[in-house]
Amino acid sequence: MTSTAVPEKARSPKQAAAAKRVDEPRRRRSWAPYALITGATLVLVLGMGYPVGWQIVTSFQKYGALQQLGGKAPDFVWFANYITIFQNAAFWEVTIRSVLFCLITASITVVIGVLLALLMTRIPAALRFILQIALLLAWAMPVIAAMTVWIWLFDRRRGVINYLIDLVPGVDIGDFNWIGSSPLLFFIVAGIIITWMSVPFVAFSAYAGLTQVSGEVLEAAQLDGAGAWARFQHIMYPVLKPVIAIVLLLNLIWDLRVFAQITLLQDAGPKATSYDLLGTYIYKTGVAGMDFGGGAAMSIVVLAITIALSWFYVRSLIKEESE
Repeated sequence: MTSTAVPEKARSPKQAAAAKRVDEPRRRRSWAPYALITGATLVLVLGMGYPVGWQIVTSFQKYGALQQLGGKAPDFVWFANYITIFQNAAFWEVTIRSVLFCLITASITVVIGVLLALLMTRIPAALRFILQIALLLAWAMPVIAAMTVWIWLFDRRRGVINYLIDLVPGVDIGDFNWIGSSPLLFFIVAGIIITWMSVPFVAFSAYAGLTQVSGEVLEAAQLDGAGAWARFQHIMYPVLKPVIAIVLLLNLIWDLRVFAQITLLQDAGPKATSYDLLGTYIYKTGVAGMDFGGGAAMSIVVLAITIALSWFYVRSLIKEESE
């Protein structure tokens, strides 16, 4: 038995009305995603729109101590603040250092996090539970408390690191200053701390992605002779690829604008510009130096760098959605 669709022109008024009633709920439901996203959009616009707008306006102004105290209205100097920071060699030195720092720490964080996620899929449930609790404690620890512990570990007089190294036969490290002896060691210590704080997020995200990989497919691949790397490359990685992309992007953004960890390390060591990243340098210029216009201009430059670093991911995401 076959049926043929009634052409739209040949429909009776009753058939047309029935078809319209069927289509109406479908059209009404199409507005649901827009209604659901409206609240989040308003929060973003109100919570971030004003601060960003204020920063953009202030970056074109001469805004110092007098303007902050209300003694004088800010004067528009337009691009003078940007010209000043672009001609500042110290700013570019800090910028290059910050970009390299965030690229290295974010990459190491993602690699260690994925390895821990793979480890959680292979160990027994009891050990996996202990590892997850340890990661949660590291992630949940407040920044101030965590930094207090880390500074104590690397303290040159009472630090555990120096004490353990001194236990090695033939090694006498003495009161070696890990934080203040050189900028390289300072940022190695800072990178270890920031990586330690960020790894749990990556590990849990990657582990959630690995739970979507079929165990039967992995077992079949192993029986066919595929090694561990081949199974990861051809079976696990395609599933983890979107997760790795988003956690890498988030860690790049977080590590580029890191502030509290560097500030607390500087409080325990040197405070020179060679030990600054963009967050601390902007704070010293804008707040401590009372040059809010220059600090706002630097903040807009950092925003532009953040957009540039994340553009590759955003472009690939748009391309995947269009396809």
